[in-house]
Amino acid sequence: MATPQSHLIPSRSAKRANYEPETINAILDEALYCTISYSADNKPFSIPTAFVRYDDKIYIHGSVGSHLMRELEKGIPVCISVTLMDALVVAKSAFHHSVNYRSVVIFSQAEKIESLDDKIEAFKWLTNKIVPGSWDYLRPIKENEVRKTTALAFKIDEASAKIRTGMPVDDEEDEALPIWSGLIPLQAKRLTPLPDKFSQDMPLPAHLKHI
Repeated sequence: MATPQSHLIPSRSAKRANYEPETINAILDEALYCTISYSADNKPFSIPTAFVRYDDKIYIHGSVGSHLMRELEKGIPVCISVTLMDALVVAKSAFHHSVNYRSVVIFSQAEKIESLDDKIEAFKWLTNKIVPGSWDYLRPIKENEVRKTTALAFKIDEASAKIRTGMPVDDEEDEALPIWSGLIPLQAKRLTPLPDKFSQDMPLPAHLKHI
């Protein structure tokens, strides 16, 4: 693999960096939200939004009137970040407390999707990521809904992952101290679906039973 560009190399714990597309894509596929950071009118912005990866791009959507969409579709430089938290790392000293995580940082710029068919495909990918198997179950999307929504794609050419795994690393002189140390695992998962007032008497659809 070619040497990564300097802005992709972490200033701290660079050995935790990973530039393999397989690693980067796996983190992106598990995460439901990213944060998009950019500058406009001499002000910094950092906006969380749902996204989906397909091949070598990630896709987001938003109202055509959204400040975020209107700025990003200009093609300005952005930094996109994703973080998955796996465990709290509890050491014998506060100094060595840490977190096990998997993160990705992407430097890119938006490509506006103009074709209605391509926009619908992007919306389908995103919908099925958020609620797997739901696109074909739902009421079909209307053309005016597609036209009211902006879809943007970002290439994942300039990207790096950073990962921490394992137990705490205490100072050698602290290892025998009678202080508990280890991991507190964290987990984000979908729980049992709850119906709204219009669905109280409806059976749970098949695609939601094993979500």
